[in-house]
Amino acid sequence: MADLILTGAKIFDGESWHENHALVLRQGKIATLVPEDMAPDAPREQISGTLAPGLIDLQLNGGGGVMLDGAASVQSIATICEAHARLGATGILPTLITDSAAATQTVLAAAIAAVPRVPGFLGLHLEGPHLDPRRPGCHPSQHIRPMTEEDIEVLLEAVTGLPALMITLAPAAVTPEQIARLVGNGIIVSLGHSDCTYDEARSAIDAGASAVTHLFNAMSQLGSREPGLVGAALDLPVDVGLIADGIHVHPATLRMALAAKRNGRMFLVSDAMAAAGTDLAEFDLAGQRILRRDGALRLENGTLAGADLSLPQAIRTLITQAGVPAGQAIAMACAIPASVIGARAGRIAPGLPADLVLFDDDWNLTRVWRAGKVLQAKSSTA
Repeated sequence: MADLILTGAKIFDGESWHENHALVLRQGKIATLVPEDMAPDAPREQISGTLAPGLIDLQLNGGGGVMLDGAASVQSIATICEAHARLGATGILPTLITDSAAATQTVLAAAIAAVPRVPGFLGLHLEGPHLDPRRPGCHPSQHIRPMTEEDIEVLLEAVTGLPALMITLAPAAVTPEQIARLVGNGIIVSLGHSDCTYDEARSAIDAGASAVTHLFNAMSQLGSREPGLVGAALDLPVDVGLIADGIHVHPATLRMALAAKRNGRMFLVSDAMAAAGTDLAEFDLAGQRILRRDGALRLENGTLAGADLSLPQAIRTLITQAGVPAGQAIAMACAIPASVIGARAGRIAPGLPADLVLFDDDWNLTRVWRAGKVLQAKSSTA
């Protein structure tokens, strides 16, 4: 693949801003980032807006009309990855919500088979089934259960075949010793769907849990006498996922949470479902009908069931509604989540894949590149 030089846009490399610079792509990778007058002699394309790394989504349940479920295959994972790449997330962790042990093993097998074959597949996120039945959200309660030795053995075998394996669990469903064993074997443990106390969360974090799943949602809230999991997430050294659609968390609450976070980092997740990248008005989730209305996904009883959101939309919410500086908002959707799972992605740096997104001045997504090739981009406000 011949060199291509992109010029004219402001460039955010995942950490710093660059103006009047040229980005040189070579053979599907980033070659160099240099001042425009120092760019080599090669074809140039003039673009405008903000050029940033391809986005990284660590929690999404489906896309392109497909859910990650017990019928998972390499093809269904590829469909989900392709749908989200066109929405700006060029690297993702498809996420299985609480399901049976058999369904979980099917998904793990499909994920391992997908590793060398599916662009943008960075690993797997298991959101359950080891959750707190007091905070199920839309997860099917019949499958929520404590972790067993057999569960651990399955996970320890699977992690050897995956670039990253994240699991969301509740302190009520596991012991600190089990958490330490998972983490010691390379599994990323995130706390969520829990009614735990601050001290219970701290014990899990001391054992090795390093993240918290979709802050404020399906968890014990911050109180004056009991800080709950929200308080632990803001106070203790863990990385924290946020659904920034303005529905799951009010923009003012997003702003206050970012100001209050003492240790660790915050990153954006879409928590998207099968509807992502489609015009589906409703779909099925574990036998439950999900309705897509007014920018949200809900069960028929009104319970939120994932989000009707893309990462570019989440970035736009942070910038335009919560007043977050653009660089901080973008980093929360690229460099930070990539670092959380140890992926070589989410930055513009020599040698990394030329996965890129372009925003206009109103923070709408206008183009996506994967490995230097343009994908058909959708507007982030669609």
